[in-house]
Amino acid sequence: MSKSVLITGSTSGIGLGIAEVFAKNGYQIMFHGLEVNGAEIASNIGKKYKVNTAYSNANLLDSTAITQLIEETRRQLGSIDLINNAGIQYVSPIEDFPNEMYEKIIAINMNAVFYACKAAWKHMKKQKFGRIINISSVHGIRASEFKSAYVTAKHGVVGMTKVMALEGAPYNITCNAICPGYVKTPLVENQIKDQAKAHQLSEDEVIEKIMLKKQAVKEFIPMETIAETALLLAAAHATTITGTTFTLDGGWSAQ
Repeated sequence: MSKSVLITGSTSGIGLGIAEVFAKNGYQIMFHGLEVNGAEIASNIGKKYKVNTAYSNANLLDSTAITQLIEETRRQLGSIDLINNAGIQYVSPIEDFPNEMYEKIIAINMNAVFYACKAAWKHMKKQKFGRIINISSVHGIRASEFKSAYVTAKHGVVGMTKVMALEGAPYNITCNAICPGYVKTPLVENQIKDQAKAHQLSEDEVIEKIMLKKQAVKEFIPMETIAETALLLAAAHATTITGTTFTLDGGWSAQ
């Protein structure tokens, strides 16, 4: 069986980092994301590592579109493993949190995980093999102020991961969550600039005093660490690793 994986939100950031490592290890990849050059990103990685790739910009706010994305992945690549990575963030005190942003974060960060798993399930059962990896966050096990929607969604994904693991066990379907701390993606780099202006601090001070304050190891989580962890969880020999969270947070949750 050829190795194929759908990675949501894989045309930038963490998803792109994971996609590159999986392609390097011989996986066919369905790329997904909203970048205007998404098809080009997918094609370039496919050529670089000599693997089949495809691309979709399916709307994760639409459950029908998510089901179609799963079916398209199956049609183009054959088998399917699933990495639910796509996510959005919004920071606000609860009394000012816009309802529409709360609903959008829950929809993309949590509900889309459910719809994708549900659609992929029958295929995984049939092939008696499935690897589901949910990219949650350290905020799936810890809270921070002003992130009510994000923390709620990421906690929900951790709970969903456990249920999927129990239901998947008889069929060699595993489901695990990876919970990273801060990773230096373009999104985080923009946050550093914004925080520096807001708090009148240097960018280095923002990293030390705000972003990495709760981590024992004062370093961003390397993209490669997340990608290599995902690769381990996707392996055929990882049958007994299921229903758990891999917390890559520099010691944040040890406190």
